[in-house]
Amino acid sequence: MLALSPLVRLRILLRSLAIQGSWNYQTMQGAGIGFALIPVLARLHRRDPASLAESLKRHTRFYNGHPYLATVAIAAVARMESEQAQAEEIERFKSAIVSPLGSIGDRLVWARWRPLCSLLGLTLFLAGAPWWVASAAFLALYNAVHLALRVWGLHLGWREGRDVGRALMGSPLRRLPDRLTIPLAAVAGALLPLLALGLGGPSGAGSLSVIGIALVLAVVGAWRPAVAGRLAVLVPLVGSLVVMALGSSIG
Repeated sequence: MLALSPLVRLRILLRSLAIQGSWNYQTMQGAGIGFALIPVLARLHRRDPASLAESLKRHTRFYNGHPYLATVAIAAVARMESEQAQAEEIERFKSAIVSPLGSIGDRLVWARWRPLCSLLGLTLFLAGAPWWVASAAFLALYNAVHLALRVWGLHLGWREGRDVGRALMGSPLRRLPDRLTIPLAAVAGALLPLLALGLGGPSGAGSLSVIGIALVLAVVGAWRPAVAGRLAVLVPLVGSLVVMALGSSIG
């Protein structure tokens, strides 16, 4: 089996960032998958340009999984290629892995993590932070998880190969979207009274408390989801009382 050196891993990771650069309705992300696989395919077929061209052609066909988890499929396919798996088996694997990766990625990133980061950025803005600070905080927090998912996926896909689907079924990543639901709901509920009462600017101490609430609930939810869920229900009520008290003192 081909050894995947740190340099090759880095090249695959960097190429995966451009997976949607050639997105189209015919192959979706297929061209991006082939582009990310080039460092591995070039080493496997370095003495046979015709074989390299044929292999690359196969890997630029239709693929439409979650872009942040594409490294799972890319690394698993790279290992299968290095083990000289049959082309038909690899194509079946790529078709089968699309749905699990899409489901996990959509629930985790689009439905939980991105809204949570957006609300936390809004919280900073309401607390009086300049717009660029709030924007930078959103980008830093959001992309920390985004890049971590790509690195984790690359490691998992190469380690498990064709058995990566079984590893995904037992992965904590499948349970993480449910854990994020609690802090997401809490932050959304705490922001409602802040927005309704218009408490912002430098005196928006109530807004800053939302970040603390979210972090506490996220930590509690990691071990005791039921307890965190009960606490989250109280957030809008407590937030309203805190904001009203702050508004009275300011007025």
